[in-house]
Amino acid sequence: MSTATANDVANDIASDVRNSNNKSMGVMLVKSLPDALRKFDPRNMWHNPVMFIVWVGAAFLTLLAVAQLFSPDDLSHGQPVYFTWIIAIVLWFTVLFANLAEAVAEGRGKAQADALRKTRTTTPAHRVVCYDAENDPDVRGPEKGHGPSSIVEVPSSDLKLGDVVVVEAGDLIPGDGDIISGIASVDESAITGESAPVIRESGGDRSAVTGGTRVLSDRIIVRITQKPGESFVDKMIALVEGANRQKTPNEIALDVLLSSLTIIFLIVVLCINPQASAVGASVSLTVLIALLVCLIPTTIGALLSAIGIAGMDRLVQRNVLATSGRAIEAAGDVTTLLLDKTGTITYGNRQASNFHTLPGVDHDEIVRAAALSSLTDSTPEGQSIVDLARKEGMELDDIEGAKAVPFTAETRMSGLDLPTGERIRKGATSAIEHWVSEEGAGIGQEVLDAMHDRVESVSNAGGTPLVVAEQGANGVVRILGVVQLKDVVKKGLRERFADMRAMGIRTVMVTGDNPLTAAAIAKEAGVDDFIAEAKPEDKLAYIKREQSKGQLVAMTGDGTNDAPALAQSDVGVAMNSGTSAAKEAGNMVDLDSDPTKLIDIVQIGKQLLITRGALTTFSIANDIAKYFAIIPAMFMEQFPGLGVLNVMGLHSSLSAVLSAIIFNAIIIVLLIPLALKGVKYRAKSSEKILGRNLSIYGLGGIVVPFVGIWIIDLFVRLIPGF
Repeated sequence: MSTATANDVANDIASDVRNSNNKSMGVMLVKSLPDALRKFDPRNMWHNPVMFIVWVGAAFLTLLAVAQLFSPDDLSHGQPVYFTWIIAIVLWFTVLFANLAEAVAEGRGKAQADALRKTRTTTPAHRVVCYDAENDPDVRGPEKGHGPSSIVEVPSSDLKLGDVVVVEAGDLIPGDGDIISGIASVDESAITGESAPVIRESGGDRSAVTGGTRVLSDRIIVRITQKPGESFVDKMIALVEGANRQKTPNEIALDVLLSSLTIIFLIVVLCINPQASAVGASVSLTVLIALLVCLIPTTIGALLSAIGIAGMDRLVQRNVLATSGRAIEAAGDVTTLLLDKTGTITYGNRQASNFHTLPGVDHDEIVRAAALSSLTDSTPEGQSIVDLARKEGMELDDIEGAKAVPFTAETRMSGLDLPTGERIRKGATSAIEHWVSEEGAGIGQEVLDAMHDRVESVSNAGGTPLVVAEQGANGVVRILGVVQLKDVVKKGLRERFADMRAMGIRTVMVTGDNPLTAAAIAKEAGVDDFIAEAKPEDKLAYIKREQSKGQLVAMTGDGTNDAPALAQSDVGVAMNSGTSAAKEAGNMVDLDSDPTKLIDIVQIGKQLLITRGALTTFSIANDIAKYFAIIPAMFMEQFPGLGVLNVMGLHSSLSAVLSAIIFNAIIIVLLIPLALKGVKYRAKSSEKILGRNLSIYGLGGIVVPFVGIWIIDLFVRLIPGF
């Protein structure tokens, strides 16, 4: 597969998602009809107890209608012969519409799955036999040179967990794994849809690679970390098709509630005939079964599975892979968000914003020294210092014979040694103090106090201080001042955090900055709390403390050191660019590696729970309305006094039952778009959301059946015999 083909596949995925969203509901229903018909198998219907009762009722009435053809007088109870046929047909359509809701939800993921399968072709893999890490550079194979290890070409489908493969420029990566040697530019567009290549390398948090992506440059050695059939692409295909979808705890609990209500109404319906017989009335089996179907919560029973599948689909459309629906539900219940500062709250590229001099130092001196120390610094921070110096009028040219001093984790500073003997350094406060002491220069208390004042001032303003010092050609060492680096907070986050707060969710910023800097950025961003100078174990400890208080915690991570915290959190979102350990530990993977997407994931989880709650409220309210609509009409012929309760003025008991059963089927179809799209998300507290659901979907669930049944009855009464 060429690079162009990989890009085409990515475009196909995006196009299929857009097309599936833009198609009219009618077209989607028609295309999903064959799948809905296949779901009529009773072994499939059994998994949905409410709709299984409807299926049994439809089957029984079909048999009863056939029997009435041979003995109409004994079995019809004075009703038109075709009444049972009509009720049976409407019940079959009710089951069909329920199956359609699930089939449409599943069908929206099929286009994505088909596009993903294009990346799962069998490719040749160059497997290393007896890999020797110490002699890695000599892994060439007999045909490419001689070395202690050899390479054999095998199909990618034959690779096993732990195998080591060599992937060179132009090759497809044959399976999911970790780079154990080398660095390369990788085209991941076939998976993420992002055309820009990314850098993957060994020994860091960006060592994981995905099968089906292409190496564009250099050569890497990859250790396979997944068994055949369990690759990242395989999991995505299973996810979008819903093949491995299991019911979540909330769905199971709701199923138990719906089943209990069904049993209660079944007992009520069974008791109607004996009670009616006691007062000289009778009710036919057809009417009893129709009444049962109207009273049990068929609406939410039909849409429950579609709501869960649609929630998963919304995640996939945002390039997020969840291991199960349970993870999405947990996101909806989250009460604490742990957000890394760099890349999530701030852009991550700190920019120089000011030069602060110490007493007795000319401003131009620190500008020159800071700029020279950054001339060879290729980091965004270093380049921003040079840019700021030039804006202030400093002319800078490369100095011949100058020696760059790169930043290291040990020294925590960088700089430049000039041919004149002058040495310039910039770095952390403690690192510069240590360097000055090592050079044998004492620091006066006045200078120390002034420096610490500048550092504290920069930190309080939310900046990062870099201290600049120089050793002149005469050997005299001086601290010149402080460069202020400012973290730029992303726009719009403050408002989003306010929305989180309105929903009762605390936002916590995690940063390695000192407490003063962390506090300033936390205040600017609008988060509720922060963890300063955080180490991986600090995240884990914080999550455990929150969970011990009954809170649900969500966090993002990409490194192996994040794995324990990702595993401990209730919602752990691993970056696709991170290590395999991080992706295995989390229960979601963000293909775009965008840490801010955690906020979107929480909103999707909230929307899923809100949608399920709203439609459950509507369904139960429907049952109450249908009960008071049907029961008076059923008996008003035997007991004319009940006519006063027939507030809708339904024509007859038969028209009332048929109108109600038709409405019961139609409302499922009308609610499918809402189940798939979800109730509109609003950042409100749980109490306000509950109040809104009760006022809109509770009241609406009572009013709509009265209006709907009355309108249908106007047409049903025109049928002869009704």
